[in-house]
Amino acid sequence: MSAHGPVFSRRGGMVAVVSAATAVIAGTGTVRATARPAAAQGRDPLQADVDAIRATGTTGVLAEVQDEHGRRTARAGAADLTGDRPVPWDAYYRIGSDTKPFTATVVLQLAGEGRIGLHDTVDRWLPGLVEGHGNDGRRITLTNLLRHTSGLNDYVAVGGGADDFTPAGYLKGRFRVTPAREQVAAAVSRPPLWLPDAADPAREQRWGYSNTNYVLLGLVVEKVTGNPWAQEIHERVIAPLGLRHTLVPGTSAYVPQPTATAYTQFPGGARLTDTSLATGGGADGGIISTTHDLAVFLRALLGGRLLRRPQLAAMKQTVAAPDWIQADGVRYGMGIAWRPGGGGSGGGRSARGRDEGVWFHGGTHLGIVSESGVTADGSRAATVAAFTLRTDERGEAQARAALRLVDRALRR
Repeated sequence: MSAHGPVFSRRGGMVAVVSAATAVIAGTGTVRATARPAAAQGRDPLQADVDAIRATGTTGVLAEVQDEHGRRTARAGAADLTGDRPVPWDAYYRIGSDTKPFTATVVLQLAGEGRIGLHDTVDRWLPGLVEGHGNDGRRITLTNLLRHTSGLNDYVAVGGGADDFTPAGYLKGRFRVTPAREQVAAAVSRPPLWLPDAADPAREQRWGYSNTNYVLLGLVVEKVTGNPWAQEIHERVIAPLGLRHTLVPGTSAYVPQPTATAYTQFPGGARLTDTSLATGGGADGGIISTTHDLAVFLRALLGGRLLRRPQLAAMKQTVAAPDWIQADGVRYGMGIAWRPGGGGSGGGRSARGRDEGVWFHGGTHLGIVSESGVTADGSRAATVAAFTLRTDERGEAQARAALRLVDRALRR
């Protein structure tokens, strides 16, 4: 793709220019229940919502809704356009920026252990790395990184221009891996969007999504622990939760089987390109998982199984995140965001009648769109994998349909 290899973001997608979805195909959807009874009458609502996503133009969709009673899954479309094999149940996929809640969890665990402070500056742990062109790591705290209030440029947008986001650019860059420090160097090669308030940077309210923030957090984790970021993710999150289908592939461009072909519609063309082979990044977006494992993680996180109470409360302290996704009232915490609507412990409202909203993140990668959401108490989660990334207006329709699925699933 670019000199920095295939990259991803949340809604900005490759080099901050994409949304999600693609080509309608023949095939019927399938719903599967485990420990939960199917709808007694009428069409299954989860299947209907999955079909609605496919109808916007994606080749294959897989979704799961999970609570303490079990799980329901639904799928639609094909695993590959060259045949009629359905999307596999429990297919692996690159979750993109849904990695960020994993990274934030490890950072907050370290804070709970007293090994770091959320008000620590970047320069304390990574001296001299964030400097030049007006950038100043002495003014940026770990809280700023976690909440995207640092003002740092996104290395995705700076390091790889839209001109590289083409089929030819993808083929050239799909096996390339750029070290984290080079990604940071690309970001600080431009003046920052702003510098956090010198008097109290932790209270900074200006917000701008930047993958650079989480690259730096991964480096901080490695500096504090002396271990690779991937090892800390495994030992602190993956292994304790028994996420047997979640992994950090490192420099590998391959996704384990079973999976579905990941297709991308590049700007300016209608043709779909198989973009299944692609390196996946690191602390900002490097995890491969399944809809099931991701739901288990989200329920454990919001249910208080991974963080102590003060750290979970800190994670939920948010700032306004305007124009990030196709929803109003979005606010971003520490590696996880909130929006109105969806479910709660009282069917969408708390005992006091307050809308508890949806806690979520989501992510994109070459050929993949990951959407997810969880109730405030972790009792219910919904996850969606769409195996097509589109850069036209149908991508916006697919994003809206995925958000609707999550909201409705958490209300039921």
